[in-house]
Amino acid sequence: MRNIAIIAALLAALPLAAQEPTPAPAPTLEKPGMAPATEEEKPVAKPKVPAAPVKTNSDSGRTVEEIIARVNNDIITRSEYDKALATADEEVRQDCAGKCTPEQLQAALEDRKKNILRDLIDQSLLAQRGKDMGISVETDVVKQLDQIRIGNKLDSLDALEKAVTSQGLNWEDFKNNIRNHILTQKVVSQEVGSHISIGESDALKYYDEHKASFVRPEQVALREIIVSTEGKKDSELPELKKKAETALKRVKDGEDFGEIAKRMSDGSTKDQGGYIGTFKRGELAKQLEDTVFKMKRNELTDVLETKQGYLIMQVLEHYDEGEQSFDKVKNEIMDRLYNEKLEPAAREYLRTLREQSYVVIKPGFAELAGGGNSEIQEVSATPETTKKKKAHKKYILFGKKTSA
Repeated sequence: MRNIAIIAALLAALPLAAQEPTPAPAPTLEKPGMAPATEEEKPVAKPKVPAAPVKTNSDSGRTVEEIIARVNNDIITRSEYDKALATADEEVRQDCAGKCTPEQLQAALEDRKKNILRDLIDQSLLAQRGKDMGISVETDVVKQLDQIRIGNKLDSLDALEKAVTSQGLNWEDFKNNIRNHILTQKVVSQEVGSHISIGESDALKYYDEHKASFVRPEQVALREIIVSTEGKKDSELPELKKKAETALKRVKDGEDFGEIAKRMSDGSTKDQGGYIGTFKRGELAKQLEDTVFKMKRNELTDVLETKQGYLIMQVLEHYDEGEQSFDKVKNEIMDRLYNEKLEPAAREYLRTLREQSYVVIKPGFAELAGGGNSEIQEVSATPETTKKKKAHKKYILFGKKTSA
């Protein structure tokens, strides 16, 4: 079973720019003696969370949290900061495993850690903004939890809760991490991404200037719809196969594969419209490779029986060996240009959110916070109720006028 703590940590991180989709493990067709398409997952160590520094009320002996930042009506505690530091340390060490020198590892750790407090403040600002916008993500939270449950081969959400708490994590905190992650992504998408447009002429210009980077071996880009059979009884299989056949028919009748994947797939790739990545020959199970490399763009497989469940594959694109035509790489270029514009635009948006918010930082942490309006002079167990939100100014946020 995957380490739930690692999954929680990854969900808590907020990428400001959408990255190119990371290929999911390639599905394998069930065949006696056939090797799996991907290496067996190696067990990962549970991240060690250092004990949080605390303050003690001298009058009562009661232990209270140390507050290191306030973001409007929210607070960021030292224990939250330390947990984020531990998460960053674990992620960097995993990314560097076997690939970095000790010096490179240390440099990566320092680079990642210097932005921890800034990122916590940004996440708080975005989550508050999402609530102000009335964005509801509860349905998405349930779907995400179910995907984690399936990924960990658990038969119910109750079993997932037990697995989470058995690793020393608080179940409500675990869900709240997922909730805030989804909420902040939606805010960035609506408030920033929706204002970015890339013209075909921009993509063509990029293509003409980077043609050498589009010389490639033969590859296929794949999408999947999978109806999981893991943990199911034999009596349930006919109905599950019928569900997969229905999904295939709807795509053949003209519905978008990506939308059907989002609605009907049980795979972890459903939120990406079923996209699992681009593969060269030799990177897929032989039986699957023989099938998809014969197919052309947008062609579909039949319903395939795999170890995971009933699988439908679509060849999103088939790249011939050599220099790729503009038509074949246009969407890839558009995504790349969009991502290049999204990150600075999101950073500017967050800067403006800070300006119209009340953000105070405890002395000694200001340099780690990416800027704040002032510093906390005294730290107490709860935010002071007498402080008032700074401003009465009006700001223009991507064409929307809002009061601070």
